Amino acid sequence: METNKIAGLGEVKYIGVDDTDLDLFESQYKVPEGVSYNSYVILDQQVAVLDTVDQRKGVEWQKKLLDTLGGREVDYLIVHHMEPDHAANIAGLARAYPDMKIVLSAAAARMLPNFFPETDLTDRTMTVKEGDTLSLGSHTLQFIAAPMVHWPEVLMSYEQSEKILFAADGFGKFGALCHEQYNPDGTLADWSCEARRYYFNIVGKYGQQVQAVLKKAASLDIRTIAPLHGPVLTGNDLSEAIRLYDTWSKYEPESEGVLVAYASIHGGTKEAALKMAEILQQKGCPKVALADLTRDDQAEAIEDAFRYPALVLLAASYDAGLFPPMHDFLWHLQIKNYQRRRFALVENGSWAPSAGKVMTEMISAMKECEIVAPVVTIRSRMKPTDLPQFEALADAILK
Repeated sequence: METNKIAGLGEVKYIGVDDTDLDLFESQYKVPEGVSYNSYVILDQQVAVLDTVDQRKGVEWQKKLLDTLGGREVDYLIVHHMEPDHAANIAGLARAYPDMKIVLSAAAARMLPNFFPETDLTDRTMTVKEGDTLSLGSHTLQFIAAPMVHWPEVLMSYEQSEKILFAADGFGKFGALCHEQYNPDGTLADWSCEARRYYFNIVGKYGQQVQAVLKKAASLDIRTIAPLHGPVLTGNDLSEAIRLYDTWSKYEPESEGVLVAYASIHGGTKEAALKMAEILQQKGCPKVALADLTRDDQAEAIEDAFRYPALVLLAASYDAGLFPPMHDFLWHLQIKNYQRRRFALVENGSWAPSAGKVMTEMISAMKECEIVAPVVTIRSRMKPTDLPQFEALADAILK
């Protein structure tokens, strides 16, 4: 792929970089295929750089920028998002181009000293708000406020001539661009999988705010979406991404099926989970997703929890409470504003089972979530006498 040339960007140049060595995004999410930090340049009567990149890739990005500029000066740096993986090079760019203005929201301007305490950038800032425009010549950027998608200072911008929405962290995905696969027709082979995991773990709490931005975007003639992570979206990929974002941000299930998530200490709860998955399949459940919360990637389990309308949770009791991997899973669902789902519960305890009580309390704190009866208790290992309760539980969750 030529450095600057990406379909859908027209005269806008791409100067983003891939990070294929990163192990954990935000120091918590596994990224086996890395991540991209996207940055763009508009060369017009005036020159605008749209966002920088993470400090890890600052030198590579600076070389791309200089090659693209061809000796021209930078008039504006547009800061859509102040998170360090996009804004780490602001001060350095300001030093390199003393006449450059930093264009950002008022909230972002207040954050600048937090990240760059050694550099006073006050006189360099140009704050913009919803509806403001910036003309570069034949290109004009129209600014869109996008607070809490997923930080409070976020701006998006719409380039009016190329009809590009620069969407900040919206419509992003995990995975370096060098690993993207494409169909023969040029569409992305599988955008949704890592975009879904990215959305629900990074942005998922803020569905109401995403809906507000989608309503603003609906009034624009958008031909291209240029996010800060992941591939540029055009055509059918763009339409599908908007459709999925609308579903995800309404907290609606995307697919029919059931997630069976379990936290097992010595294997008894795992055996029960596998049996429950088998029963659900026998009863015609269109998809049964399994998650071992002690070993599988929790971000994947969170993704599946949002994807499907129903969950069966099976957990061991522990220290008169709940085995920590299940507690951690439910806590993450709570902080991601999880809602509008149905749960079935199985607790395991060799004596004084307590997992069901804690799971019930945690789920009851979630909006519009239902726990179906019966809550099933097993003692150490599932036994033939437990099967009728498992059958009844499967019937209840599938209704």
